[in-house]
Amino acid sequence: MTYSFPHHPAVQSSSAGEPPRPGVWAVLGSSGFIGSALCASLRAAGLSVRAVTAPRLESSAEDTEGLLKEAFALAAVRAELADALAGADVVINAAGLATPGGTDSPALRGANGLLPLVVADAADTAGVRRFVHLSSAAVQGHRPFLDETSYVQPFSAYSRSKALGERGLAARSGGSCGVVTIRATSVQGPQRPTTVSLARLASSPLATVAGTGSAPSPVSSVDSLVQFVRTVGLHSGPVPAVVLQPWEQATVAGVLEAAGGRKPLRLPQWLCRSALRIGYRLSSLAGERLHGPLRRLEMMWFGQRQVPGWAEATGNVPEPRVQEVLRSVQVREPANR
Repeated sequence: MTYSFPHHPAVQSSSAGEPPRPGVWAVLGSSGFIGSALCASLRAAGLSVRAVTAPRLESSAEDTEGLLKEAFALAAVRAELADALAGADVVINAAGLATPGGTDSPALRGANGLLPLVVADAADTAGVRRFVHLSSAAVQGHRPFLDETSYVQPFSAYSRSKALGERGLAARSGGSCGVVTIRATSVQGPQRPTTVSLARLASSPLATVAGTGSAPSPVSSVDSLVQFVRTVGLHSGPVPAVVLQPWEQATVAGVLEAAGGRKPLRLPQWLCRSALRIGYRLSSLAGERLHGPLRRLEMMWFGQRQVPGWAEATGNVPEPRVQEVLRSVQVREPANR
């Protein structure tokens, strides 16, 4: 089922009768890890950036129809957001709850599922040219490869909330604003706690891979992601509804070597698969509390292949920088005295 949201005449900028100013980028989630890096990148490129506060929403919806009904009812929130987005050419939603190991809650579904729909409709109302929503490749779960299809296989509360947001955006109808969802992969950065934790693990005897370690890894850099977001936002032609952050040519062994400065131990693949199978069963009995750590272990051992998509087909692949980022956070042990 699709829902058509009420669309109003585009909100103009503060000067009456003045058309929206091209080049203004409105960013929700500008103080977060990705949002702050994106704002810095946009400003460095000479673009005007406007930080917009994302409303705190909660959702009890368990499916797309319920989510769309909730979004439809939030007329006052949409109107307030439309005012905040007035005059913007591109809107980026980098807001949400990045809690891969968290449990399900109305706040999680509201931030990752309901918010994208409300912002998309507000962008339509404001006359925005393109709305870019940052989702997660986690929506495709444990499948052997990642791609740009609508297929999702969420496996945790976090990935289900992200998949709910994607399905909600796909079910919208009407409006002139182009809506693009970018599925970000395992994004790393020098100031990100998960990257520091990865460096500590990579420099320890626990750094292991399944088999030869040559499997492709979806670990990526925040630098390449923000470059890709900027490219999508600036692209003058059509962009598919879902695009995948391009692979940065990393392997599971290469990630650990770059982050830890040492070669990882190779484990038999059968042993790794058996350990994961048992771990996920135990985690399911415990309310999925271990799904986040187990998924990180699965990615460290086996990685995940990415199917080339829009970026590769159009020559819009950003420069790979993940090796550089990982080397910059290597844990340096104090020299023995």
